[in-house]
Amino acid sequence: MKTVKDLKIGDTAKIVKIHGEGKVKRRIMDMGITKGTEIYLRKVAPLGDPIEITVRGYELSLRKADAEILEIE
Repeated sequence: MKTVKDLKIGDTAKIVKIHGEGKVKRRIMDMGITKGTEIYLRKVAPLGDPIEITVRGYELSLRKADAEILEIE
């Protein structure tokens, strides 16, 4: 399973599935990350956490733990 955490800077991917449950999954979906959404990895912090992605035309910072539940193709 490939996740957002596996992307390199400049890569684009499509969300296939959001793993996780409850509040975490709901929060991710409320930020506009849903199945079929395209994301672009813009930046990674020097220590690797957080990462910055572009989704639906805006920039969003995600923790590595949140990026690991986002399966991509």
